[in-house]
Amino acid sequence: MDKDLERKLFTEADLDEITTRLAKEIENDYKDAKNVLLLGILKGSVVFMSDLMKKIKKPLQIDFMKVSSYGASTTSSGKINIILDLHRSDLSELDIIVVEDIIDSGRTLSYLCEYLKLNGAKSVKTVTLLDKPARREVNFTPDYCGAEIPDEFIVGYGLDYAERYRTLPYIAVLKKEIYEK
Repeated sequence: MDKDLERKLFTEADLDEITTRLAKEIENDYKDAKNVLLLGILKGSVVFMSDLMKKIKKPLQIDFMKVSSYGASTTSSGKINIILDLHRSDLSELDIIVVEDIIDSGRTLSYLCEYLKLNGAKSVKTVTLLDKPARREVNFTPDYCGAEIPDEFIVGYGLDYAERYRTLPYIAVLKKEIYEK
């Protein structure tokens, strides 16, 4: 796989520092909250969410949704599809923190936050490992952000291209010739 990569963007140590910092921020902000739910967006957030939740030193719940605005290509279709919904009878008691791997256009998280609020969530905030503001199409800012990145195609640590590279323990820039075939 290394031959497909242009360069490392974040090492394992970098990712550990980022998740530790974000966990402390969340822990501090939610120290008095009783029912915190980390809501992972499948599939990309799984690795990040796993590391993040282990570092938050307070009781919390986890759940997942699968939401997509991408079809078979690497560009967003702009249409949000909820593939796996959150079915909970206790939404009005939950402080939800939506966990995302990367924010590009902002459409998916913007839509999802409104969707959860309309369905009765007590509160909704977002945490993203990476933010790519150069690609933003809607006015959306995550509540917690690991790092801003340039407009490059990245893989690893849960992020994929065609379901490949997710298992890399670091984040790297994918060579253009791989995804522009």
